[in-house]
Amino acid sequence: MAAWEELPFDTYEELWSRVPADPEPSVTFDLSGFFTAKVQAEFNSAERAVNDLAQLAFVRLLPPERPLLVLDWEHASFRFWPHRSTEPLDRLVVPNGDHYIVGTEDFSMGTAGHPWEQTLRVWGEPLLGVLAPMLSWLPLRG
Repeated sequence: MAAWEELPFDTYEELWSRVPADPEPSVTFDLSGFFTAKVQAEFNSAERAVNDLAQLAFVRLLPPERPLLVLDWEHASFRFWPHRSTEPLDRLVVPNGDHYIVGTEDFSMGTAGHPWEQTLRVWGEPLLGVLAPMLSWLPLRG
């Protein structure tokens, strides 16, 4: 079975309207160091590391049959089953040009990547308890 399923475009506004504006509990990580990398390979490596750790956290927390919603501002959105993915991810939570929201279908936990602020917010238990320690090498944004 495929890891990614594109969602119908007519669900776009409804899905984005359900994203919590200021979810709590949450922690926000500063990704600005990624965007000041001196070479593209440095950015790519940091992006892959964070995306891979996020996928690992979701694999640990979700049963295999439970998908995530992956929303990409003004682009196609997807359901994503992290257990099914066998390829390195070129996108997931790091905001590489657009706002990315990755969360459970009820948005009780997830991540929000903000490209202009260069931040990644992680919200909801138990995701905070699993992913935040994995990302402890990143500075916090307060």
